[in-house]
Amino acid sequence: MGLEPREKREIREHVWSRLRCSGVARFPGAKGRIPNFVGAERAAKTLGSLPIWKRARVLKVNPDAPQLPVRRLALREGKTVYMAVPRLRSLECFIELDPVRLGEDLAKSASIVGAWRYGRLVQIHEVQPIDLVIIGAVAVNTRGARVGKGGGYADLEYALLREAGKVSARTPVVTTVHALQVVPHDLEMCEHDIALDWIVEPDAALRCGQEYPKPNGIHWEILSAEKIETIPVLAALHHSILL
Repeated sequence: MGLEPREKREIREHVWSRLRCSGVARFPGAKGRIPNFVGAERAAKTLGSLPIWKRARVLKVNPDAPQLPVRRLALREGKTVYMAVPRLRSLECFIELDPVRLGEDLAKSASIVGAWRYGRLVQIHEVQPIDLVIIGAVAVNTRGARVGKGGGYADLEYALLREAGKVSARTPVVTTVHALQVVPHDLEMCEHDIALDWIVEPDAALRCGQEYPKPNGIHWEILSAEKIETIPVLAALHHSILL
């Protein structure tokens, strides 16, 4: 993937600094990551009150610390959770957390370490259709634009799921953030960037405007040959397309 606009990098630094200076950044810190924040548990509870949550049986959730309470809540309520393998470094690129399979290990499975230990690695064709996508964010605005931590993997995971028919344009995409992460700025959105349907704060849920279309699959033109070859699922898919 190409270099990002300077504006996105500056917005990240601004939000990380705001969280740190306001005393709401929590372990493992804000800078360089999807920031954990005071109130993440309340944000999960607020999300849990929404109809889109109550209807969902299968979720794709990012593995970052601020969404740990979301994963715990989902598993407690009997929902199946999929987490991506970090950097999609395996052909079995998702971890399936099925409450029925987990049994007595359920409570320990929501963390990254627990998911690796107790979850089941699956290839993308084994993933069940997703009812709700929860994604991490560094900064968002109420128009549905989002800035992640800069690696581009969340967008790529979504694109793979869309390519495989596991999500559609109608699958809701949600993030849980602190109010300080909601910025008034315009945030540049490219064709491969995931637009948000909902922003959930500890004490409020904001419905986003439908201004940006969601990616309809993988945008191969922005991926270098090296990037494709280093991600097994991408390499396999690209090879099948060329045959």
